[in-house]
Amino acid sequence: MLKNLSTLFCGAMLLSACGVFHKSDANANRAAQTKQAPLPTRASDGSARVAINGTEIQKMEFQSGISSATVEKLAKARSCFGGVGAGLVTPPGPIEVYRMVCDNGQVFMARCELRQCKAM
Repeated sequence: MLKNLSTLFCGAMLLSACGVFHKSDANANRAAQTKQAPLPTRASDGSARVAINGTEIQKMEFQSGISSATVEKLAKARSCFGGVGAGLVTPPGPIEVYRMVCDNGQVFMARCELRQCKAM
């Protein structure tokens, strides 16, 4: 009986040791996977890519739209001046969203539906 108990104990020790070594290998593999290669400067669609604190941010290129001038006038009426102008954020269509960065760092956004624009 004592012999069977010691054999069982030794077997359990061997199995637990295998589990410990397996976990350390898994941790090493996980650490190797988390190391990221430097991000390319362009995404597959050609847009600019930036990483801040490990989080990838896609920068949108400026694109003017049909109502850009109207949105710029709305922004000017709300004391938002400067920058490149009002850029189209959504795809062109009957409903569009525009974004304009003001000189003071604030962001002015407007929604235009069939060329009728309102500040958001």
